[in-house]
Amino acid sequence: MLKQRVITAIVLLAILLPALFWSTPEPFLGITLVMIAAAGWEWGRLNGLGQGGSVALGLVTLVLCALAWALGWTARPSALLWMVVGAFWVLAGAALVRSGVDGWPKVPQGVRVVGGVIALALAWLAMAQARVIGTNFLLSILVLVWVADIFAYFAGRAIGGKFTQSKLAPVISPKKSWEGVWGGMLGVVVLAVAWTFADGATNAQVPSLYSRLATMGWPVLVIAALFLAAMSVVGDLAESLVKRSAGFKDSSQLLPGHGGVLDRVDALLPTLPLAMMLATLAAR
Repeated sequence: MLKQRVITAIVLLAILLPALFWSTPEPFLGITLVMIAAAGWEWGRLNGLGQGGSVALGLVTLVLCALAWALGWTARPSALLWMVVGAFWVLAGAALVRSGVDGWPKVPQGVRVVGGVIALALAWLAMAQARVIGTNFLLSILVLVWVADIFAYFAGRAIGGKFTQSKLAPVISPKKSWEGVWGGMLGVVVLAVAWTFADGATNAQVPSLYSRLATMGWPVLVIAALFLAAMSVVGDLAESLVKRSAGFKDSSQLLPGHGGVLDRVDALLPTLPLAMMLATLAAR
């Protein structure tokens, strides 16, 4: 399993990194377009559409994102759009986690399917807009999710259960602890402050998300970092409860050793739109 994970990770990095750092956004947008279509196919499987319906859903996801690209939306961030999407994620994410695994099947299938496709398309659009702004800006969002996950993992293993006996969401994700969440938040705050100073020291041509937020004051930067870290956990829990409700361990086996695309991007689904919301508000 470890060998598979390492090989898959190396292959993915070999494909994604050159595209990410390419002089223009198009290669990265094209590769991620294929990946988000695969996530749409996985979403259909998780919601009982069958193979044919799932393939169709993947194609619908691809067409929606390609249409947004063709219309030039990738170069036009909208504060209003991201505020609406951000508010929806906060409210819907809280409702999903609160209702738990048993609550998911009670949502009409059509609502689940359409809502998931829209969430995937908007996450891709947010990522595309972030890449058009600049690699440094997009990386600052992606690394936030990775740092939150890594710090949460090690904090959970080191001190999980030592300060609070209750689990974060025992039915949805039994291994997650509150200490892990706090550790992830601490890691993100350290990242945000360090990246802001690094931008200043290197005179970064394209400011990171953190440098943009820091223009509104250090307290705003810290609160925003904590908020994004918390919402990355919501994204993770939301996908976990959908998988548990469907009886799946992974969203698919497209990425050997890692599961499916949704398993890799779940925390990004709310974080990318919310990061764009905060960035557009900071720019006003």
